[in-house]
Amino acid sequence: MILTTLKQRLDAVTGRVTMYRLVLLALAALTLVSLVLAAAGQLAYTLPQLFASLAVSVIVTVATGILFALLFRTRPHLESSVITGVLIFYVLLPTVEPGQLIAIAIAGAIASLSKYVLAIRGRHVFNPAAIGAFIVTAFGLTFSGWWAATPYLLPVVVIGAFLVLYRTRRLGMGVLFVVVAVGIIAGRMMSTGSDPVTAITTAFTSYPIVFLVGFMLSEPLTLPPRRWQQFGTAVLVAILLAVPFSIAGVIFSSPQLALVIGNLVAFFFGQRRGISLTLESSRQLTPTTWEFAFQPAKPVSFRPGQYMELTLPHGRSDGRGSRRIFSISSAPGAGRITFAIKDGPSSFKRALLALAPGAVVRGTSVGGDFALPADPSTPTLLIAGGIGITPFSSQLADATARAHERDVVVVYSVSDAAELAYSDVLASSGVRVILLAPNAPKALPANWSWAGNGRIDRELLQREVPDAAGRRAFVSGPPGLVNDVRGTLRSLGAKRVTADYFSGY
Repeated sequence: MILTTLKQRLDAVTGRVTMYRLVLLALAALTLVSLVLAAAGQLAYTLPQLFASLAVSVIVTVATGILFALLFRTRPHLESSVITGVLIFYVLLPTVEPGQLIAIAIAGAIASLSKYVLAIRGRHVFNPAAIGAFIVTAFGLTFSGWWAATPYLLPVVVIGAFLVLYRTRRLGMGVLFVVVAVGIIAGRMMSTGSDPVTAITTAFTSYPIVFLVGFMLSEPLTLPPRRWQQFGTAVLVAILLAVPFSIAGVIFSSPQLALVIGNLVAFFFGQRRGISLTLESSRQLTPTTWEFAFQPAKPVSFRPGQYMELTLPHGRSDGRGSRRIFSISSAPGAGRITFAIKDGPSSFKRALLALAPGAVVRGTSVGGDFALPADPSTPTLLIAGGIGITPFSSQLADATARAHERDVVVVYSVSDAAELAYSDVLASSGVRVILLAPNAPKALPANWSWAGNGRIDRELLQREVPDAAGRRAFVSGPPGLVNDVRGTLRSLGAKRVTADYFSGY
């Protein structure tokens, strides 16, 4: 009960902002603590060194970000530039020496330029801060410090990294990275005589393990789309971080080089080009839900149930920013790509609703592992709350198009019968649908039943889906509903429950 309550509070807190804004807030908190500790003499660097380096890295990165965006005829992403500038601040050694401050400025400019030049078909390949730091250190212009890896800053780094990884549902990847990196580093130290406690402590306080995975490796644009691919990339980067090596006796191992190599490997797993989407039409699905249909400039490869991140620069952007992740509601091969949104007060949604046919929106990535079993005969249970029906729409439309006869039961909970979205897709798929709504619809399609307005709890599932424990379960919707239903399914004996959180929606 306590764990469930904690998860609900975490979901509520982290869901109020986008991932980019959360990273920025976490880095801001870390920077404030760093300045306080420097003022108290608890860091190896002085306040003037921190202020000078921070000012140069952020100002130059933001300024060059705006400049290059104008040159390449796109809109600058201020939040992204600030994050990159602060990361460079923590990667390179703080200084007041003019020559090294120039090197920091060069790193910031390279980081901004890399988003356009070191990019293939619209998608940048490397983490901008990592590639900027790698180039200036490789040429001997300055030194990398990764100085957030200090005992006093470690608690703040851990909290920030945890929140970012939790928000992006990549805690598993983060834990794997930490275990591999700490295990190798501690093992190397123990082989030379260090005791285990000292070796493990040194790994956490002298190497940027937590900082790198929480704030840099987790960047969505440079991660592969699938979970197993992300885990493989994490292991590779952890090994490259923990094991010293050199390339041709000229380039030597460093955290930034480890991340750059990992980025390059990850790039070949994912969507290797930017995605240009032209709005064809929009329609109102329910009183509060809208669907947008886009025509991609080139075919987009995705699996039913995956998501796409959209970028929609707009004036007076609120705290959730100009990027948003949406589950794709259309089936692959349908030609056009559709997304559904629930109407709300966010500036992104207002800007999207204001788009006219012909407007172009940019997709930055496709990803996710919310995919039905490859074997169509696998008994499956799909549970959706409200707008959480969208990935199931893609999956069932695809199954219908392929003439796959799946043993599927759908439990669909809505606030009102009028809020049923994609009922046509559900009906044409022929699957059994159990509807939860305050009021019973006047007519229900074949294989549909109304189960009242109760919660999706143990009693309801035992009554309506007595074989729920033996089905592969998928749950999609608001974090509170997803967490509750996952717990209920596990209490019934379900062994595999896959979740899709509509967090910060």
